Amino acid sequence: MVEKTDPREAVLEKYRRGIVQVYTGNGKGKTTAAFGQALRAIGHGFKICVIQFMKGRKYGELLAFERCFPDAVVYLSGLDSFVMRDNPAPLDIELANKGLDLARSVIASGEYNMVILDEINVALDFKLIQLSAVIELIQNKPPALDLILTGRYAPKEIIEIADTVSEVQEIKHHYSAGIKGRAGIEY
Repeated sequence: MVEKTDPREAVLEKYRRGIVQVYTGNGKGKTTAAFGQALRAIGHGFKICVIQFMKGRKYGELLAFERCFPDAVVYLSGLDSFVMRDNPAPLDIELANKGLDLARSVIASGEYNMVILDEINVALDFKLIQLSAVIELIQNKPPALDLILTGRYAPKEIIEIADTVSEVQEIKHHYSAGIKGRAGIEY
């Protein structure tokens, strides 16, 4: 937990209400927004845990956190390949459920001030994990824990129980002009 020098701050922290945030929509930048929120929290001494669903590659955000913020933990819970939406491989389902089990454990540990479940909305949409399990996870989180869920296709049930929902809308994307994805921009 966050160390406070003023004893009144420790008492206030005990009663702090954690915020559930959702970053969704078809635009670029949802994961980046969540990592930006983590960076802000790290600046205030928060302990952060990120679980990335459906990702098996070390994206730039993860590399930066490993290099610059060793107290922030990032776990990958997927393969470095695309998941077939209508026919996911059994391994994709298994890895997503292991990620959900890890999320339960991390959240229950009380060790972190903020937990980010990156791309969990896509894992839900692809039916890799059960919506009821994610709702239960949100409803049973410690009261002071800040929880962030990212990814396209956020279910209405999660949008309803979240405190803050931001929809990232694509207006224009360089892919449409034939510009390929590259390190530092897409990953």
